Amino acid sequence: MTMAEAITHKLAAPRCELGEGPHYDRGADTAWWFDILGRKLLEHRFENGETQVHDLPRMASMIAPTDDRSQLLAMEDGLYLRHIENGALSLLHPMEADKPATRSNDGRVHPSGRLWIGTMGKQAQPEAGAIYWFDGRKLRCLYPNISIPNSICFSPDGQTGYFADTAQNRVWRVALDSATGLPQGQPETFLTEKDLPLGGSFDGSVVDANGVLWNAAWGGGSVTGFAPDGRVVRTFELPAAQTSCPCFVGPGLRQMLVTTAWEGYTEAQRAADPGAGFSYVIDGAFNGVADAAFRLQA
Repeated sequence: MTMAEAITHKLAAPRCELGEGPHYDRGADTAWWFDILGRKLLEHRFENGETQVHDLPRMASMIAPTDDRSQLLAMEDGLYLRHIENGALSLLHPMEADKPATRSNDGRVHPSGRLWIGTMGKQAQPEAGAIYWFDGRKLRCLYPNISIPNSICFSPDGQTGYFADTAQNRVWRVALDSATGLPQGQPETFLTEKDLPLGGSFDGSVVDANGVLWNAAWGGGSVTGFAPDGRVVRTFELPAAQTSCPCFVGPGLRQMLVTTAWEGYTEAQRAADPGAGFSYVIDGAFNGVADAAFRLQA
């Protein structure tokens, strides 16, 4: 294992019970992420270091750009357009709206502009969720019976997809049609519990320009890069045990923002892990890739 030394900054932003789903708008030099359980959308502007908190009417977990005026949000009952100017939400497509016991979780836009989005039980009920593909008109179930969908990310060429079930502590990879983001064949195991250098469980992931998958280990207090052959490249420790999801940030995408959580903690556990729930930026000289925009017109 290669432990990496890097400068890590705690962002001047509110503590989240369940920080998740970070996205970086490179043009505006702004990061967005959620406190899922707190029903908040956080907007952090790096230029002045200020963070604005937007209240949401329901839980949300994933955000992606669509154009200069709107964003795609995955919420507990569907996929919405959010108008940046005023925060107004309009439903694009329902998603498990007839299942009040579930909510959205991890998701990411494929280089083709199509979305992969996972759902899970609000109480993490076994196999209550699924992973879907969405092209703006059709919502197609790719993988049912998922307990906690995570690590949804893609190789830069769009030919490989990754996803995890945190409850099984396993990451799969699958060949994809680069033009649509749809699977071409059956998933195969890529990483298992024994591959995590500092323990914990596979949570959110992102892939860099070299094809290295960077995973935040829930309960492992760390982010680890895995080469396409599964070899550990580097591990960065963070001052919070429940690291949840990374994204590349900064003008050259050389830094990494990592969200964390204090979900499930007792008061004593919160006191013992004072960094939990904050978001951090690692100056790790990453070779990042910009988040793909969602294509409204499929």
